[in-house]
Amino acid sequence: MMRPARALLPLLLLPVLLTGCDADKNGGATADSADLDAAAHVWGVAPELVYVTKVSGYTVFKESAGEYEDEFVVAYRSDEGTTKFGLFAGHGTMTAQSCPKQPLGEVSDKRVTCEHDGDAWYRKAGASHEYAVSIDAVVVHLIADADKVDRAVLRKAAEAVHRPDDTDLAALLPTTNSLGT
Repeated sequence: MMRPARALLPLLLLPVLLTGCDADKNGGATADSADLDAAAHVWGVAPELVYVTKVSGYTVFKESAGEYEDEFVVAYRSDEGTTKFGLFAGHGTMTAQSCPKQPLGEVSDKRVTCEHDGDAWYRKAGASHEYAVSIDAVVVHLIADADKVDRAVLRKAAEAVHRPDDTDLAALLPTTNSLGT
């Protein structure tokens, strides 16, 4: 009698394990929508544009979070403070046809090359490179100086792009700001 029950235990735990794995992949539960809306209002951006990432060896530079040309922007710097990359999230799409036609950050006079890499696009123009990730009607760009931040770091950042959870929001907001939570 104990044998069938013991055999069923792993099957009963499977949904719990799968849910736990998914939460880790996405950085936990997404922040409460009221908190996210309030934070987006502070930055002057649409809530659906607020995305973050996590890369070992890099931390968010909270003073950089905000709006730039209708996009949500935040900078990440290395723990040593010697290198950085930017995350820009804006409305749009990225396809094989549109990829080389879209400027790469501030580099508008250089030819953009595109390479499909997993669920993202690796793009390069001049001394800059980026990974662009399309999520619904939002494109998240992770951009850096190619001589300072290697492609592997940007790829890891692209793979870790997610909607912020409460911890992510706390790391982005100024410590003097209160959202009423």
